[in-house]
Amino acid sequence: MTRPHHPFQPANDHTIRVGEGALPARLFFEAVEQSSVAISITDAKANILYANPAFTRVTGYEASEVMGVNESLLSDRRTPSLVYETLWGRLRQLKPWTGVLVNRRKDGRRYLAELSIAPVLDAQGHLTHYLGMHRDVTEMHQLEEQVRNQKALIESVVDAEPVVIALLDESGQVVLDNQEYKKLAGDMRGQEPAEAFLSALSESMGEAFEKARSSGQGFVDHEVQFDPGAGHAPRWFSCSGTWIRERDSSADAFFEPRKVEYLMLVAKEVTELKRQQEEMRMNALRALTAESELVESMRETLTGAVYQMQGPVNMIAAATQLLERRQGEGTADPLLNVLQEALASGRQALQTLENCIPEERDEAIIPVNLNALLREVLGLSTRRLLTSGVVVDWDPAPVLPNVLGREGRLRGMFKQLVDNALDALDDSGTGRREIRIATQALDDAVQVVIQDSGPGIPESMRLRVFEPFVSTKGRGGSGAGMGLPMVQEVVNQHAGLVEVDPTCLEGCRIRLQFPNASQRKL
Repeated sequence: MTRPHHPFQPANDHTIRVGEGALPARLFFEAVEQSSVAISITDAKANILYANPAFTRVTGYEASEVMGVNESLLSDRRTPSLVYETLWGRLRQLKPWTGVLVNRRKDGRRYLAELSIAPVLDAQGHLTHYLGMHRDVTEMHQLEEQVRNQKALIESVVDAEPVVIALLDESGQVVLDNQEYKKLAGDMRGQEPAEAFLSALSESMGEAFEKARSSGQGFVDHEVQFDPGAGHAPRWFSCSGTWIRERDSSADAFFEPRKVEYLMLVAKEVTELKRQQEEMRMNALRALTAESELVESMRETLTGAVYQMQGPVNMIAAATQLLERRQGEGTADPLLNVLQEALASGRQALQTLENCIPEERDEAIIPVNLNALLREVLGLSTRRLLTSGVVVDWDPAPVLPNVLGREGRLRGMFKQLVDNALDALDDSGTGRREIRIATQALDDAVQVVIQDSGPGIPESMRLRVFEPFVSTKGRGGSGAGMGLPMVQEVVNQHAGLVEVDPTCLEGCRIRLQFPNASQRKL
């Protein structure tokens, strides 16, 4: 059975030249007939002359029903008049127009039509027809609006939360955040909070962070610290994270589906709680430090006494050996017995003193954050700093890798260096009284710099100050010259380096370096 002849259907096998070839006119007609886009052709007054089957499917009107009828048949009053004015303004200029209208189907239901109208001109450039193509985009518009509404709802809920919330993609970039996150970004001197959170979590959690990621279980209430510097107190956050996986919606993953991973990071600031806990801890730490300083003072005093007695005892031992050789040659000396008794008494006294030296407290090796440790030391020295009118320039690295070490020994070492700096300022008598403490993360180490504006250390003494009982304070100064040797001992125990910076022209600058926890296994 043959299909009835369409008014626009080619009556014969005419061809249409396309480029250097030619195609049958029927081919173009069939392409329009089978198109999924609603296509209509009108005369110059917008009266419909042709409508393809897709036009019927979209509008509900059969082609025979709309022949000779104006395209305004489909218009709906919900489309603003300004849209129609713009449309006809373009067409009068013989230019195409594209836009979205509210149209009405035959059954009265409205739909959104994405419409393109182009004027058709003859060889002389005169308008002869209009070509209209449109499709129903109602469902697509509804889906887009639902997505927008859901996004706005989610953003409103997220913004209302009094915690920092950020959604991160696989590269760590922020996809979604809330107002608390933006506030934190403004407080962090240009550093991206998400980057700082991930770095701190990865450093503190170690392998557990990657395990939580690969298993998809996430982590809960893991505390991290940021030190903003510039005199501001450190800030603590309790972090929880959940990894979310969804199907990749890109064209590349259409035939090869893959999962895209996101991290939902929630951080609740617990700075005030930590401050209260820190205050109680500092009180206990002050008592412990006072006890440790007393023990260290006893060690220093007894060690000094042993050192001072060792010289005379060695001289008596040498004299005794000399007299013993003479007696062996037949020459008796009445002083030999006296010297032997004195030597025995001296050695016994040395042994007694050495037995009285307190033993070092056995301390576990743990990951230590030097920023936190130095802040503790400054807290312990606050009263003396205020009394002495000393300005502290505290410049910590925002995120500092841990070092493996004995926390108490490291704390005592830094306390000794700060006390030395304060002693130097007290002795200098200069108007400028300043101590600068800075930390820095190097490639595989952590560096600490402690500098004072005191008189400095003479060049000839820069190496000797690390020897026992060598002091730059003179006879009237306090201390027995055991402070920096103790510092050197602690640095050696932690595989570190310490030096008096020779490039410092004003005051004294002590530079220390320790391998970070990932580089050192004890």
